[in-house]
Amino acid sequence: MTRPPLLHRFVRHAAALSLLAAARAGAQPYDVVLAAHDLMIPTRDGARMATDVYRPAHGGVAVDERLPVLLNRTPYDKGTLADDARYFARHGYVVAVQDVRGRYRSEGKFSKVQPADATDGYDTIEWLARQPWSNGSVGTWGTSFAAHTQAGAAQLHPPALKTMVVNMGGLSNGWDHGVRYRGAYEMGRQITWAWSQLAADAPNAAVKKLLEREKVEDWYAVQPMRRGLNALSVAPEYEGWYLDFFEHADYDAFWKDPMVNWSEHYAETSDVPMLQVGGWYDIFLAGTFENFLGLSKAKKSPQRVLVGPWTHHGNTRPYAGDVSFGPAAAITDFDGDFHLRWFDHWLKGVPNGVEREAPVRLFVMGTGDGHKDADGRLFHGGYWRDATAWPIPGTRLVPYYFHADGSLSTARPREARAFTTYTYDPRHPVPTIGGGVSARLKDGGYDQREDPRFPPSTAPWRPLNSRADVVVFQTEPLAEDVTVIGPITVTLYASTNATDTDFTAKLVDVYPPSDDWPGGFDLNLTDAIMRGRYRATRDHAVLLVPGTVYPFTIAPFPTANVFKKGHRIRIDVSSSNFPRFDANPNTGEPLGRSRRVQSADNTIWHDAARPSHVVLPLAPARP
Repeated sequence: MTRPPLLHRFVRHAAALSLLAAARAGAQPYDVVLAAHDLMIPTRDGARMATDVYRPAHGGVAVDERLPVLLNRTPYDKGTLADDARYFARHGYVVAVQDVRGRYRSEGKFSKVQPADATDGYDTIEWLARQPWSNGSVGTWGTSFAAHTQAGAAQLHPPALKTMVVNMGGLSNGWDHGVRYRGAYEMGRQITWAWSQLAADAPNAAVKKLLEREKVEDWYAVQPMRRGLNALSVAPEYEGWYLDFFEHADYDAFWKDPMVNWSEHYAETSDVPMLQVGGWYDIFLAGTFENFLGLSKAKKSPQRVLVGPWTHHGNTRPYAGDVSFGPAAAITDFDGDFHLRWFDHWLKGVPNGVEREAPVRLFVMGTGDGHKDADGRLFHGGYWRDATAWPIPGTRLVPYYFHADGSLSTARPREARAFTTYTYDPRHPVPTIGGGVSARLKDGGYDQREDPRFPPSTAPWRPLNSRADVVVFQTEPLAEDVTVIGPITVTLYASTNATDTDFTAKLVDVYPPSDDWPGGFDLNLTDAIMRGRYRATRDHAVLLVPGTVYPFTIAPFPTANVFKKGHRIRIDVSSSNFPRFDANPNTGEPLGRSRRVQSADNTIWHDAARPSHVVLPLAPARP
């Protein structure tokens, strides 16, 4: 497999250093043999996990050496990892790729969240470490679900586990984000995942034809779906976990399982070097930072975090949605030398400098000139920046207040009584236009305008800020660049005439009109939602009292962006972001079981006593 050159300093010289180490040891790159196909590794309850094992070889014969082992556990067919496995094996690792429980050739029953995924990981790691070709040290890698499986196993502290590269996964708290989001259900990702996996696993031709005839987009509005009365009903296990997630809204033991909640188990997690990798437009970004911070406090081993301007699985791309960042934004050899350099140091002791690199490495977006590139994307640009901690030392947390005239400024409002009221109708929700939603809903950065690519958008495809149910607060055109790097917090003082409703907040970089973008470009950076009944508690719901003003704290994912001179900083407030999140019916009925919907008149207060605002982390100048 040909490996393209690396494009940024985090991984530069990796190939040269690896060759130098090999030369010093008198070694040559290995051949590779598939030493075992569908090897059935036993687990504690008797179920066996199908595993392919790749070993370094000479002349078609596996070498007689004890070597470190790399493991990836996936629900997406271990055969798709063959190229990566062969690459690592050529560089002196035994590589095991495994179908998780109930998938493809592995035994047992599959469920999207099950405790057995953690114990299966532990049992597999320890089994691999005992084999005659293993030196007893195991490293793990993987993206998304394969990151979740790493986290689950690590919480059980297998003695042979020595290091991990956790890419865009390892849920820190699935109730807080990734499955639910502060009470709302991340419906779009869950239903499209269930739909696509059922289509791939269709047990017979009839099911396959059904899913080809039906379109998942047509089922977005059928919410909540009824058990036994929807297209997923042909596979009760898929329908079951999808609706269990929907209906199980309180934060209790259900949400503390190791496979869906790492934050509850940092203390017992293996104390090993870990690299948490995330993307500014990744659905699990909040967990990337939470895991880095939580494990840094709990462990002595080095903990690192790397975040680029990527969507889910987008590490090798220099763009996200309709926005490009330049070639330096991509790690073009993410599945090869990038990982190899990490594993060579922590599993082989190669002195390649990994141990001296900064614990925090971030791509700061926004230094581009905004032209339309050859692919029709907005060139937003950016650069890589290292830091010793997160948030970046020297960052100032500055409140920007909402004002009655729609302005956003650091001046606190003085009015004795000021508010903005809008009507939220769940039958006509604000469409999801990009963001950290996973590729199934077109993630990334987009001009915030209704578009046929984003159902339920409708013609004539107007900007979202023209909708009556979107309240906009924005600065004047900036007199100088403003660099925002860190967590974002929005505090809304709000009331409603309903017993439950949602509030959303979105941070937008507003480009001025140009020849390439005559209407400007409203670039979404990060957003979030808060369900009213969980405004103050998460272990149980408390309905709202109509007319009462409550403080709502909304926490969009962190971001890193330069708002350039002449741009505006904007916050959009509304009550829906659909189909990323289920549309709150406003009735106060049990979540996932409602049958009625009603409009809600929602009010944002922005006066001296109730100063709604966003806190922006203003970072020190670029070093």
